Amino acid sequence: MEFSEHIKTANVEDVVLHQPLHPPSRGTLCITGHHLLFSDREENSTRQILLLLRNIDAIEKSVENLLGYSSLFSKADYSKRISGSSGTITVKCKDLRVLQLDIPGMEQCLNIAHSIETLSCLNDVSEMYPFFYRPSDLSSQDQWGLSSSEKYYSEHKELHKRWRLSSVNRDYSVCPSYPPAVIVPKDIDDDTLKKVAKFRQSGRFPVLCYYHRKNGMVIMRGGQPLTGANRKRCREDELLLQAVIDSSDKGYIIDTRSSQQVQQARMTGGGFESKSSYSCWKRLHRQMEKGKALQESLIKLVEACGDESQNMDRWLSKLENSKWLSHVQTALSTAGLLAECVERDGHSVLVHGSEGTDCTLLVSTLAQLIMDPCCRTLEGFLALLEREWVQAGHPFQLRCAHSAYSHVRLQQESPVFLLLLDCVWQLWRQFPLALGFSEALLLRLATEAYFSNYGTFLCNNDQERCALGVKEKTYCLFHSLLKPTEKEHYTNPLYEPTDLAIWPSVHPQSLQLWRGEQGLTFFDHRFTSAVIPTVSFLTQAHVCPKGFFSGGPHRLVIWRKLRKKYGTWSLSGGRWHLADD
Repeated sequence: MEFSEHIKTANVEDVVLHQPLHPPSRGTLCITGHHLLFSDREENSTRQILLLLRNIDAIEKSVENLLGYSSLFSKADYSKRISGSSGTITVKCKDLRVLQLDIPGMEQCLNIAHSIETLSCLNDVSEMYPFFYRPSDLSSQDQWGLSSSEKYYSEHKELHKRWRLSSVNRDYSVCPSYPPAVIVPKDIDDDTLKKVAKFRQSGRFPVLCYYHRKNGMVIMRGGQPLTGANRKRCREDELLLQAVIDSSDKGYIIDTRSSQQVQQARMTGGGFESKSSYSCWKRLHRQMEKGKALQESLIKLVEACGDESQNMDRWLSKLENSKWLSHVQTALSTAGLLAECVERDGHSVLVHGSEGTDCTLLVSTLAQLIMDPCCRTLEGFLALLEREWVQAGHPFQLRCAHSAYSHVRLQQESPVFLLLLDCVWQLWRQFPLALGFSEALLLRLATEAYFSNYGTFLCNNDQERCALGVKEKTYCLFHSLLKPTEKEHYTNPLYEPTDLAIWPSVHPQSLQLWRGEQGLTFFDHRFTSAVIPTVSFLTQAHVCPKGFFSGGPHRLVIWRKLRKKYGTWSLSGGRWHLADD
């Protein structure tokens, strides 16, 4: 596609930009195939905005009378412009920014609006900006990605006795949303796996995603069994799950649907593992919302945070009605249950919902963060995301097509990945010494999932990325984040590794609304210091997580670390400041 076909007006002079917390500014607006650029023309001003068109969630057009803006211009400019018409475009972004552009001339305004609407909603992935982005500090020869099933298997030698690396999905014919190689029980051959895949939703047969070194237990994930109304059985599926555990042991199946939902799923061809067929496995139901319900929850949350009525009761009511923090609580408690089954009870667990591409990945990721110290480092966390989300088949292209402002009818959008980042932030806030990365990383990932210069979150699965040559034609976000110049921005300066599990508190008073998520720092992630949130944490009353001292001693540890790294701090006017020695 020629992008020029959709750009009738490439640049417009004398455009007025309105942005919250900034005075109006006048300058030049330019539009390209992938970006919207505004440059302030005022003397001594260096203000510029470079907006990736993929970041735009919705635009609104209207006709404005210039009388309302006469104070912004000199008398000469005003008299020259008052004779013409002006259009206003309100740009609402996926990172929750809202920009207003006053454009002289209705024709130019409509042309710009048309270009934005067309170029911000490209359906062809190969026409998106990651395929055109060429950073000078990265090489296309660099290895793409940080983790894989092969690498995980080679790093865990203890697995080799009872588990093997299977290439049954090398051509993606068995399961399009799985990577080419997966880890499965050693006693189960590839022919058996193919039969199990036909019995599981979308071919997602149970595969190993985590090995717990302390006791040898594992976490498996997959799709729901297709038992249907006739309670169909699959002997091969039963053999696979039996091979996971010893004959004298038992395992748990955590289903992210309610018992009522799984009964309804049977009527449409889905189902669950019956007690009679899987006698060594105990089924636990933990209902987790996804899809449309989760997307509407985010929309209501953003509406609540944008309420300018300044009425506390009304705001709290809107916040409660959004149910967002309830979703956070459910996700953390379910992940805690999974970790408890493995860490404390010493049993292997299979996790699934319907397809196993959303809540299943959310729960398994959080559980690994709780139990495994290797996943809490900066590089370990990024490797975990690649293994459990990118390679495991989370459909980023569908789930992150729109954010909270879009007027498009909801299809398959759902902020599951954003919910994960919120849950990780709750862990980071409750355990400020245990995670090796900062809030700035979570904010960066939140934006990159919706719009990015990199190809990491493109497409819906590994098969689609392979077909489009994403790994050969685009650059990896995770490698960029680990460059020395970038890494320092995303590292937690207070980090102290611990082999202990970090058990989150899910009491309502322990969970807080993530400010960065509602746009207060969402779009300023590059300038978010890892220190400032921690200092704010010192001034807040909170419930102390398990594993830490309560009250003064816990805060004193953080205080001493801050002094050691950044010097002396003083409290003035309710805020913490660096003080002169």
